[in-house]
Amino acid sequence: MEHKESLNIEHVKPESIEKRSFEIITSELESRGIVLPEDKAFLIKRAIHTTADFDYASTLYFSQDAIRIMAELIREGSTIVTDTNMGLSGINKTELSKYGGEVRCFMADKDVADEAKERGVTRATVSMERAAALGGKVIFAIGNAPTALIELRRLYDENAFSPDFIIGVPVGFVNVEVAKELIIETDIPCIINRGRKGGSNVAAAVCNAVLYEMRKGLL
Repeated sequence: MEHKESLNIEHVKPESIEKRSFEIITSELESRGIVLPEDKAFLIKRAIHTTADFDYASTLYFSQDAIRIMAELIREGSTIVTDTNMGLSGINKTELSKYGGEVRCFMADKDVADEAKERGVTRATVSMERAAALGGKVIFAIGNAPTALIELRRLYDENAFSPDFIIGVPVGFVNVEVAKELIIETDIPCIINRGRKGGSNVAAAVCNAVLYEMRKGLL
């Protein structure tokens, strides 16, 4: 018992862990003198909660009315397309299904891999082409592949396809930062994490943040 006390272990019930985590995040933001925009705080905090990284308080970029637009698209039954199965797994499909939406990921499909190899392009490139051909409203949740964002920009520039919404948070070093800026430059509604940080977990967290706020009736 003395050893546990020396480590300052908190005794928190399992169902209260998330609530306690958000209390800690709020307290640390205050101690750092960081004031989040009131209408975006819930989403930024969830990104921090997912990563334990407070940089998201300053690096997340929102186009005008981004959160409202994303919520409206979800209500219209939009499909969410991810660039990883991890992202697909992380999005709350039960909440999304309430609005008639589903999550799709083409990255692991054999025909996608075969076509990408034959053409000498990435699977993400082919996956975005498949998503563009789905029909209906599509929200892209990109957490891993900058080439997915580059392909979406190419389709947009060629007037071949205009994404309804892009969550662009790929992580890495090669073409990551420039790919994100390519989306910010357009008029496509988006939520982008500038810089190298991101990941499939962050892409899913952005989706879930909006879904949970909708469940509360706050969006």
